[in-house]
Amino acid sequence: MASFKGTYEHSLDDKGRVAFPSKLRKSLHPEANERFTLLRGLEPCLYLYPQDEWERVEEKLNRVNSFSREGRTVKRNFLRFAEDVFLDKQHRLALPPGLMDWASIKQRAVFIGSGERIEVWAPEQLKSFDDELSHDDFDALFERVMGGGAETSNSSEGSNGDSKL
Repeated sequence: MASFKGTYEHSLDDKGRVAFPSKLRKSLHPEANERFTLLRGLEPCLYLYPQDEWERVEEKLNRVNSFSREGRTVKRNFLRFAEDVFLDKQHRLALPPGLMDWASIKQRAVFIGSGERIEVWAPEQLKSFDDELSHDDFDALFERVMGGGAETSNSSEGSNGDSKL
């Protein structure tokens, strides 16, 4: 499993291509084959999954009950804006215009390593999002999320045994 970390900011060219950070590229598994799935994030950013990690996400989504309204809604709204992208010979990603518009990405993109995936932000969106979270609020959030003991910090399963996305 890949583990991406760090923050990297790059300019986009006129065709919406952006250099993929070399430190993140070094963390890619060969199985990813420099192929990704890019989609809308749950915040005003894009999620970039290497192909091998995306296959794990799809396995989890395949377990979602498509016969329930909630299951259909989650799958529909998570997958409908997903696009396959790949690195070109210059190690650039071409960001689809519709996803760039949604995330307000114009001239620059910020790549944030986020464990198994990479988030792609417009610098202004990220600053706005960061400004809403004070240091004290982050400390409290971190303690709630990570301070619950070994099963909370190391588990990829919810309390009922269901895998989280």
